[in-house]
Amino acid sequence: MTAFPTALPPQAPLKLVVSGPVGAGKTTFVQTLSQTPVVATEAEASEDIGKTNTTVAFDFGTLHLDGQELHLYGTPGQDRFSFMWEVLCEGALGLVLLVAGDRPQDFAHARGILDFITSRIPVPFLVGVTRQDQDRVWDPADVALYFGLPQEQVVGLNATDPAQAREVLAHLLELTLSPQPALG
Repeated sequence: MTAFPTALPPQAPLKLVVSGPVGAGKTTFVQTLSQTPVVATEAEASEDIGKTNTTVAFDFGTLHLDGQELHLYGTPGQDRFSFMWEVLCEGALGLVLLVAGDRPQDFAHARGILDFITSRIPVPFLVGVTRQDQDRVWDPADVALYFGLPQEQVVGLNATDPAQAREVLAHLLELTLSPQPALG
């Protein structure tokens, strides 16, 4: 006689990827959301990127949502690590592309990252405009126009604020899980 399992096997963790240019707030966003200490692969920058250290592989944290584990991966922002963008997005539930709202000179690079990822991996995404707590930042509606996206796909946030980080995650999940209209 075959014994039946008494409990359901645990579900595989879900994956959320956070990407964007250098200095957009990726590491901070992952640290803000994670309920465990974040594993960071920081190294001294070998070129002038506006800061001393940079992510060279990925940042990793975890979050539990109603008993489901969510793995948080922050990508490097430099093009020379672009192979990691595709690797990390494989099988992802969604992508949060962060852009610093006070650095419009980085928007074209952010668009390039988004195009690179979405042309290879069909992943639902949301654009987060960071530094909304500072002066002279772009409004999310203007960033949506720049990226040619619907306004509901671009949100503003302060990546250090846990409530705002959770709101971004909830918004992405709403977009991801809501029925999509049929094309045609």
